[in-house]
Amino acid sequence: MEIVTKRFLLRDFIEEDESAFFAYHADPRYAQFCAPEELTFSYTHQLLSLFYQWAIEHPRRNYQLAVASRRTSELIGCCGLRCENHNSTMAEIGIELAPQFWSHYAYAIEIGHALIEFGFKELGLQEIRGVTVSANMRVARLAHRYGFIPIGKRSSPEWMVARGWSRRYSAVERQSLLRLAFPSQTEWQLTKESWEKIASKDNQFSQIN
Repeated sequence: MEIVTKRFLLRDFIEEDESAFFAYHADPRYAQFCAPEELTFSYTHQLLSLFYQWAIEHPRRNYQLAVASRRTSELIGCCGLRCENHNSTMAEIGIELAPQFWSHYAYAIEIGHALIEFGFKELGLQEIRGVTVSANMRVARLAHRYGFIPIGKRSSPEWMVARGWSRRYSAVERQSLLRLAFPSQTEWQLTKESWEKIASKDNQFSQIN
């Protein structure tokens, strides 16, 4: 399974990715928006095991892909579309960059564009959703770029409440693209027609630097 972009190869995880994956998950900066139990070696190992399992499921409806530089083959993060069930036309999107690449906003745009295209054109999705912490302004900025709108809040676990954060959802209709400005978790919905409007408007996604 591979998705090729201008700078990246989105592909299933391989054994050679594991050391880099463990390394950036152990970075103190990565802990900023994670629950305490998500910062252990065993949790990270379980994630990789799940990704390997998804790669061989049939029919496949869960894609968690390594993001590798096409120039250096370096692992810079991961991304995915996870469907709720095998008959679902909705998936949850996730994009995760290693902390040293957080300042590279255009990387996330390029990766997100490729995932959305794959979801709607190849998987036949009708809706894409996502969730983020209210304090994660990098994700809010990315959501705004794609036209996400907030559709509600999810009850937050104790560790988020202790930090004064909440989780929020948003949605973008596939048939009528709506714009937003919001600081938190996101839920999306897009038709092929609407996505083509977004992607072609001002050529914004084909001119990523």
